[in-house]
Formats: sequence, C-alpha cells, structure tokens
Amino acid sequence: MAAVTNTQNRLLGFLKEELLLPSDSIDLALRQCNQRSGSLPIILWHYGLITLDQLSSIYDWLETA
Repeated sequence: MAAVTNTQNRLLGFLKEELLLPSDSIDLALRQCNQRSGSLPIILWHYGLITLDQLSSIYDWLETA
C-alpha cells in the first residue's frame, strides 16, 4: 500500500467529517485506487458512493488544501 500524505489524511477526514461517508465506503474506494491506480474522488463517484455535487465539493476542497 502506498504511503499516505498529509493532504490525503486531511482528505480522508473531510470525507468522513464533512461528507459523512462511511468508513467502509472509503475503504472500498481506497482498495480500488490501489488496484487500479485511480483517483479516489472519481472512484467514489464511479461506485455510486458520492453524488456529483459531493464530487464537486471534494474538488473544491482539494483546490484549497
């Protein structure tokens, strides 16, 4: 598993605390990211774990992180 950066840790906190995503959903997406080398926000959306509005919120958050 790849090392988690400070920004990634803060993103995981944002997903849990602000978007209220369950840990199981985040864990699934992280596993898929590692297997497919994909983007966490896109994988969350692809699997229907977040809405387009939430995806937009994530990218807005990433711009200021």
